[in-house]
Amino acid sequence: MNFLKTIKEMAKQKKRKIVFPEVAFSDRIRRAVLYLKKHGICDVILIGDESSLVMQNKKLKSFTILNPKTFGKIDDLANSLFEIRKHKGMTLDEAQKLILDPFYFATMLVKIGYADGMVAGAEVPTATTYRPALQILRNGDEFVSTFMLMVGKNNLTDNPFVIADPSLVVDPTASQLCEIAERTATIYQQLTNISPKVAFLSYSTNSSAKGKSVEIVKSAYDIFTKQYPNILAQGEIQLDAALVDNVAQTKLSDDAKYYGKNNVLIFPDLNSANICYKAISYFGNLCAIGPITVGLEKPVNDLSRGATVEDIINLTAITVLQCKEKK
Repeated sequence: MNFLKTIKEMAKQKKRKIVFPEVAFSDRIRRAVLYLKKHGICDVILIGDESSLVMQNKKLKSFTILNPKTFGKIDDLANSLFEIRKHKGMTLDEAQKLILDPFYFATMLVKIGYADGMVAGAEVPTATTYRPALQILRNGDEFVSTFMLMVGKNNLTDNPFVIADPSLVVDPTASQLCEIAERTATIYQQLTNISPKVAFLSYSTNSSAKGKSVEIVKSAYDIFTKQYPNILAQGEIQLDAALVDNVAQTKLSDDAKYYGKNNVLIFPDLNSANICYKAISYFGNLCAIGPITVGLEKPVNDLSRGATVEDIINLTAITVLQCKEKK
């Protein structure tokens, strides 16, 4: 059984509720949720007008469909949103208007436990999905990061690997890079049951070049090795040396703990991570699942607007696996 089949089978066992706020205007989401329900990967909650959705596809009649305009506890949700955001200047009137937005409505359903997680972004910019998630589900002042899970056969490995952070943290500090690496390595092992090998990527290997970015990556690696000595890591290191044995042996010292085969790739900034994952997914014909969000109270994951139906299904299965165990 391959990796993608495995995560779907694992998701089936958890029986979680995932909410989809853009089903009313996304044919891909409608096709994906039909598959998800048919195969029992999760329980599905749809946001929209029931009569309109059923007119688009009669099979949706059997789904749980919630309309913010007619939801019985909409005032309670608005009041809860106001309480969460009033310290940032939100008024009750603003909360009452915002809660009618399908993305804020769906995120509040996750907050109160009506849904366990949310998947969105097939038809809207990243900010539309993340803005309510960051406002409502952030753990205090903790920063939130993302990673892409790359799956498929290639010239280097048949195992999944991850790229971080391609979506949220634009210019991470050394300490943020360290935390991104630890949280990404942890969830990588949880999802794949493969020991993580972390590479702090740069255009330099072992001080072969200089620059501000190189120094930040070096510092991140130093912090990481002190705080998490049990996780294998290398840095600062170029991408080829991080992946290919013979290149690594040429560029690294003889006392390196291992050569190549890193599977948790930590990029120095969002710009390089985002460009790289899209380049290798299209040129290398790999399946890119994500962005997968880490650091929220409950999982909200964003789709690329180029996501296929299969991408939506895969990301939903990952979202289910991120859900915390119910008490």
